[in-house]
Amino acid sequence: MISSTLVLLLPVLLYLLGAAGGRLYGWPVSAVCALLALLASAVAALLAVSQPLSPLPWLAATPLNLVMSLLVSLIGFIVVRFSVAYLAGDAVEARYRSWLQICLASVSLVVVTNHLLLLALAWSTISISLHQLLVSYPDRFRAVLAAHKKFIFARLAEICLMAAAVLLWKYHDTFLISEILSSYAGTEPLAWQQQTAALLLAMAALIKCAQLPVHGWLMQVVEAPTPVSALLHAGIINLGGYLMILMAPLISASTPARWLLLIVAGLTAVLAALIMMTRISIKVRLAWSTSAQMGLMLVECALGLHELALLHLVAHSCYKANAFLGSGNAVLNHLDRKLADKATERLALWLRNLIVSTALTIALLWLLPGTLSPAEWSAWLLVIIALSLWLPAQTGGRTLIRNTVIAAALLLAYLAQKALFASLLPASADAGWPAAIWTMTLFVLLLAGYGLLIMQRTAMSYRWRQWLFAGLYLDEWVTRTTLKLWPMKLPVNAARKPGHLNSSWSE
Repeated sequence: MISSTLVLLLPVLLYLLGAAGGRLYGWPVSAVCALLALLASAVAALLAVSQPLSPLPWLAATPLNLVMSLLVSLIGFIVVRFSVAYLAGDAVEARYRSWLQICLASVSLVVVTNHLLLLALAWSTISISLHQLLVSYPDRFRAVLAAHKKFIFARLAEICLMAAAVLLWKYHDTFLISEILSSYAGTEPLAWQQQTAALLLAMAALIKCAQLPVHGWLMQVVEAPTPVSALLHAGIINLGGYLMILMAPLISASTPARWLLLIVAGLTAVLAALIMMTRISIKVRLAWSTSAQMGLMLVECALGLHELALLHLVAHSCYKANAFLGSGNAVLNHLDRKLADKATERLALWLRNLIVSTALTIALLWLLPGTLSPAEWSAWLLVIIALSLWLPAQTGGRTLIRNTVIAAALLLAYLAQKALFASLLPASADAGWPAAIWTMTLFVLLLAGYGLLIMQRTAMSYRWRQWLFAGLYLDEWVTRTTLKLWPMKLPVNAARKPGHLNSSWSE
């Protein structure tokens, strides 16, 4: 028990050591601690394969915990290594280094704890340390405003999480997550305490994942240092999805919680994906993409596809870390694309891609044994849409054949990974046909919105693009409301332009 506990807590302790020693000895101590934390997580995963770990009751060593611990340590090591050169000689270097290590230690604790109160405490510590990282440069107007909104929304998420923990404790007489979830194996109806707790947990996940309309801060925190953006988008914002996967038995048993996720996260996934296509800044595009991806992940959880959600979480974390840390190459990539042959983006060619991807998917489903659940049918519809948007719009037959073969290989790789993650998680109840039909409707809306967006020289397309470019004006309303309810003093050197926040709101 002692050895298993130390193995699980070693990444947390190493990050705390890096925070303490980083101020005295600089980046070498922090970088070494991050590397050792990654090795410790890998060792814990290998030990669990040969012999199950048996830590103290307030820690968990399930496959979900070990996968998340390894992922957090990997992202943490990459971000720390990138920060060494990125912030070399910067005035905020020492302060940034300490808060970064504290943030990583808190995330590592969240993904291995089996105690609701400890999870809520570590969750709050993540938010506080992230706030300090977001205001690394306190003279930047947008960064400070975004951090202020994030601070308020984080407190709301923490209140929801703590209230849910208290309700579950009152009903189950324990804070241990494993003991609480073990009582949801049957089909008995939930008591009002359990239903309310499930709704509060879903609300905490929606707020944490920056779903509409509390999404604006995520687009504006790109003013923070690039490694902070990478840590936020590749790790911290995924905690909402992790919470839904962790509490899957409770969420699956609560129809109101499922539909809250399906409606709010589903609409966010559609709108954020469309708004992303109107953006020019690479970081802002990535931020809108994150909001859409988190919405899709929460929809997967609501549908009961938790193995797909876990695969999505891991893949999204690795992709977003690479995308943000490599965002400096965006100019070179843009020049390369300008020199390359341009593919004409016409609606007819996109419809051709849709037909090809649909035929490919149906053929693969026909070859696979077994029957699909309603949720899996909606997931396959998403695969069809993804392939339709991915296949280039060249007219050559050879290009189409080549890309079709690549698409088939990607489908097979996806199926293999999905099967692997399904073996790591317990089976979940399907949400049924109403939820699947709603999800398919969302995909059709996404197709319609995309088709309208790529139509050229029409008044309707122009107005649609204008509204999307403005983000449907949701963040402006949230910002005004936020500053009225919780005023703050913004940097005095912020530029005051027509249409910007006026000075009275910053008093």
